[in-house]
Amino acid sequence: MKDRYADIHRAFRWDVPSSFNIGDACCARWANDRSRFALYWEDESGETAAYTYWDLQQRANRLSNALAALGVGRGDRVALMLPQRPETAIAHIAVYRLGAVAVPLSFLFGPEALEYRLVHSEAKVAIVDPHSLPNLVPIRERCPGIAHVIGVAGARESGVHSWDDLLARASPHFDAVATKPTDPALVIYTSGTTGPPKGALMPHSCLIGNLPGFTHSHDGYPREGDLFWSPADWAWTGGLMDALLPTLYHGQPIVGYRGRFDPERAFALIEKYGVRNAFLFPTALKMMMKAFPRPRERFEVPLRSIMSAGESVGSTVFEWARDALGVTINEMFGQTEMNYIVGNSHELWPAKPGSMGRPYPGHRVAVIDDDGRELPRGEPGEVAVNRIAPDGTPDPVFFIEYAGNPEGTRAKYTGDWCRTGDVAAMDERGDLWYQGRADDMFKAAGYRIGPSEIENCLVKHAAVANAAVVPSPDEERGNVVKAYVVLAPGHAPSAALEEDIRQHVRGKLAPYEYPREIEFIDALPMTTTGKVQRRVLRERERERKSRRVGLSHAFRKADPRRCGSAFRPTGFWSRRASARGTPGGSRPTRPRARPSA
Repeated sequence: MKDRYADIHRAFRWDVPSSFNIGDACCARWANDRSRFALYWEDESGETAAYTYWDLQQRANRLSNALAALGVGRGDRVALMLPQRPETAIAHIAVYRLGAVAVPLSFLFGPEALEYRLVHSEAKVAIVDPHSLPNLVPIRERCPGIAHVIGVAGARESGVHSWDDLLARASPHFDAVATKPTDPALVIYTSGTTGPPKGALMPHSCLIGNLPGFTHSHDGYPREGDLFWSPADWAWTGGLMDALLPTLYHGQPIVGYRGRFDPERAFALIEKYGVRNAFLFPTALKMMMKAFPRPRERFEVPLRSIMSAGESVGSTVFEWARDALGVTINEMFGQTEMNYIVGNSHELWPAKPGSMGRPYPGHRVAVIDDDGRELPRGEPGEVAVNRIAPDGTPDPVFFIEYAGNPEGTRAKYTGDWCRTGDVAAMDERGDLWYQGRADDMFKAAGYRIGPSEIENCLVKHAAVANAAVVPSPDEERGNVVKAYVVLAPGHAPSAALEEDIRQHVRGKLAPYEYPREIEFIDALPMTTTGKVQRRVLRERERERKSRRVGLSHAFRKADPRRCGSAFRPTGFWSRRASARGTPGGSRPTRPRARPSA
């Protein structure tokens, strides 16, 4: 294959119109063709529906009129507390064409998380379904800005407007408010892995900025017969900007499914609808791989493109998709604040297992140091994107600001470089190799360690379904490598399995990278966007080690004879096979000597 990257990147030019509205671009311009399907939908109960672009536009027009009658105007915030369902797409279109600002919020949020975002965003209206309404009810009085609540799919409560009744009374004709590309369109809250969630205020133009990456990551999307699906929640950048909106922008159909992710259900949906394009998180791909190593023996899998993001896919999943699905995964990297900036397009340039890819056309991306200086190739640093695109025009992909947080906005930039907080190195061909979040990197015995490579190696073990690596405080080395491991079906925790996993890594990576401690866990803590919350695990480790040190000191103070090897750790042993313990639920024996480096 000829590497065409340099020519494509050099020839790219942005063409941002003086007037642009996401709602018009994603629906209104396609609605005259009443036979053009936009959405196929079903939920876990078996209910199904299908909508053309004309269907969506008629309902969106009615909702725009209904919202205007409730006092919503240009710039007002409308919270969309909805899962993947038709009303979610309709609401986005209606809010944008009204000139208002959408605030997508996951239906999984509990009352406390909702209250923070509703108050912070100053939302005026909340649209809920039967799953999100119960979490709004107990906090509504503490959200004085919420003047109206609209319930879909039978969500009923005192003071809640019926979606169906509102739309039935409203006109199906609506003239969209004129908006500029730089006008605000939505507020998306960051996942909060490193502190309180920030509300990233996004302009209408951010969708334009996403398009080159979306098109290339799906190998020339759209092509005849393309049909998109992703389990990613439409309340997040991954589901909204990497799936729903760019698909609708191209006038193509998308599958929506309301229900929990399940590998068998995923393959069933792909087969039933003839899905050809998918965005799948690495966690989802790992689950699918473990559940169905040879999926085409059971399912028809017509996929032609898969994009994956959120975490590194790793060579194991990459090779499985290529061999078992016949698809080369195009990894992508981006953030809420500037999305779809780096990735692969394997038909145009080589997709290398473990690589984040190269800067997509239209984006100037570099690895920089703390002072904002570009680093030489091969030297790790922070990935950053420049406000000015390679063609000399402003890159339209950027967020406007963190709402109500000017200090946070300023801290995001060093000069014209917008910092991602992710560490990588760029090789001579321009491929970026991810090393972890800046705050996920740690030192152990003087070595700088990133979790990604170790986690990828762990997943190659047949017994490991998923894994997360964090530092565990150690008096001698500062930290040791600790692995939290989720076992694949059919495997049970044991000291023998722990040692086998440890040796598996030790035989493939550097001696200082193998996990000295392994803890088996039922599930890793994840954000709703599918990212592992290593921060939660790091804090858990620090607290655990702190308690152990405190207890050990207490024992020594009480009785000096009960120190050293006589100390027996206690805790939830049935799910933890420690390097110092025994299998199953039995009590640990005397600690073994630490393995040498």
